[in-house]
Amino acid sequence: MAAPMELFCWSGGWGLPSVDLDSLAVLTYARFTGAPLKVHKITNPWRSPSGTLPALQTSHGEVISVPHKIITHLRKEKYNADYDLSARQGADTLAFMSLLEEKLLPVLIHTFWVDAKNYVEVTRKWYAEAMPFPLNFFLPGRMQRQYMERLQLLCGEHRPEDEEELEKELYQEARECLTLLSQRLGSQKFFFGDAPASLDAFVFSYLALLQQAKLPSGKLQAHLRGLHNLCAYCTHILSLYFPWEGAEVPPPCQTPASPENEEEPYRRRNQILSVLAGLAAMAGYALLSGIVSIQRAPPARAPGTRALGMAEEDEEE
Repeated sequence: MAAPMELFCWSGGWGLPSVDLDSLAVLTYARFTGAPLKVHKITNPWRSPSGTLPALQTSHGEVISVPHKIITHLRKEKYNADYDLSARQGADTLAFMSLLEEKLLPVLIHTFWVDAKNYVEVTRKWYAEAMPFPLNFFLPGRMQRQYMERLQLLCGEHRPEDEEELEKELYQEARECLTLLSQRLGSQKFFFGDAPASLDAFVFSYLALLQQAKLPSGKLQAHLRGLHNLCAYCTHILSLYFPWEGAEVPPPCQTPASPENEEEPYRRRNQILSVLAGLAAMAGYALLSGIVSIQRAPPARAPGTRALGMAEEDEEE
């Protein structure tokens, strides 16, 4: 029997099954199609087989780490959310996907990773608290630099040099994009009728992050909350496909463990080892810097006894 497909993605927060845009899109698509994935929600990307998140390990051991390629692989495995779409709807999917990446993605990156108040009080706070020591000291900053480089690539060479002018232009285009999405959705449950498609997975991942995060600087968030059909659309998908993970307050009774909610093995052991490693590092720094010194007096020995070395003493302890 072939090994199950395994998905490694960022864990959840803010009432969402994942706080990462790409992880949320892949998770949502998998839920739409019913793909049998063993999901590992983690906060240490180095535990992923690719070193990045999200990552899919196929039943044949291949590792895929690009969201679009993960979804393509799921389609090849007969889990295709776009199977019933017409050629016209397929073309609309490509057009709206391009619109999301060009108009909405830059503002999402700016909102969560560039805006100083949002980054310090929301984004960095979540990752620093969720990541294990010592990754939480340097990895959020590295991720911020990577997202800022990605934003520069998205904006291209024709971006205004003035940062305020650039920000104004980006947010204006994003508001127009949200309004267009609202008009296209109308009163439908999903963008192409009563059944979700791949476009819904990506639109939901963009909108849900904006809707759910408690942002101190929420310029685009305020515009989204004024588009009631988009807000109801996000709430509907959360309640239908992520009933427990999307809840702000989890139910008091415990539900049976499932692959998506499984506890990481040896979690308690890893926490204790992290604390011990931190204490050892602080003690070593104190000794090397001279803050603490150890004076040793030669031990009194009875005649005929042999002095033990440090290694032997440590072993006996």
